[in-house]
Amino acid sequence: MRHDSLGDSGLVVSEYALGAMTFGAETPQPEAHRLLDVFAEAGGTLLDLADVYTGGESERIVGRWLADRSQRGAMVLATKARFPLTPDRGPNDQGLSPAYLHRALDASLTRLGVDHVELYQVHGWDPLVDPEIWLPALDGMVRAGKVGAIGLSNVRGYQLERIVQVSRQLGGTVPVSIQPQYNLLARDIELEVVPAALDHRIALLPWGPLGGGWLTGKYRAEQPPTGATRLGEDPDRGVEAYAKRATPRTWAILDVLRDVAARHEASMSQVALTWLTLQPGVVSTIIGARTVSQLQDNLGARDIRLTQVDLRALDVASAPPVPDYPYRLLDDMDAERVAATHGRRSRR
Repeated sequence: MRHDSLGDSGLVVSEYALGAMTFGAETPQPEAHRLLDVFAEAGGTLLDLADVYTGGESERIVGRWLADRSQRGAMVLATKARFPLTPDRGPNDQGLSPAYLHRALDASLTRLGVDHVELYQVHGWDPLVDPEIWLPALDGMVRAGKVGAIGLSNVRGYQLERIVQVSRQLGGTVPVSIQPQYNLLARDIELEVVPAALDHRIALLPWGPLGGGWLTGKYRAEQPPTGATRLGEDPDRGVEAYAKRATPRTWAILDVLRDVAARHEASMSQVALTWLTLQPGVVSTIIGARTVSQLQDNLGARDIRLTQVDLRALDVASAPPVPDYPYRLLDDMDAERVAATHGRRSRR
């Protein structure tokens, strides 16, 4: 597996990360440990965690594996905090207040059985706590040796920009990564989040690379899912809900994805993952496999070599709708300026 630098953190991580969101729920501990074994044997190093995953049980499962396999030194642990572990938690048992963040980190370290994590991330923006308040708390964790670097997840472009500027003004630790939803069906972050991340050398760690299963090709038009699948059990589940994504655009993207996969004798999942790893700023893509067979298929993406024709076809089919203002109109104005300047230079 290829490896790359995680922003300016000094950390080096594998091109694919293993997401542990299903550990302890859809993926019981024995299967989770087999997933971790396969991932490590393939050269994977980055494990994506969060305290909220299965109410903390996911971190415990990973902690038991680390201790049993003596893998602590080989793994880059990335966990998150922001949301309540259970629905009955009070207003002070969630969010980004320094008091809660310190409690949450200590609890995560205990569940994992470690004294530090390489990457600690805020799981989302907190409208009640300004970054001027919580950034110093994270900086203190870094200085104390409990955290190697800090990152973000699920923030808008202007929020990312504000966080970076505040962290620099305070002279503290600057975020090195951001985890957004990003896949062929969901490319809207390219409007604001990606440019901001690239401008600040912040690494992208996409979650949901297969669109909640949509990009595997298992769903069909006019056939709502049934059975033991995520949408079969809950058709209205989150951002991948069937009613939200069963659109002409989705079916058109899947048709092109299917054609490209057939040309390479690969699965649709492998092609979708390969496309994503090639996008600007993407350092490590989070795989959310629930079974060993799913993980092995996903890791097969390492061997796919998409051509420029393939990439162009996928880019065109999946291009997100862009509002005329302030995007298309201003992009056209910028393009005219560049073309005019280049034109004058070419005549000299």
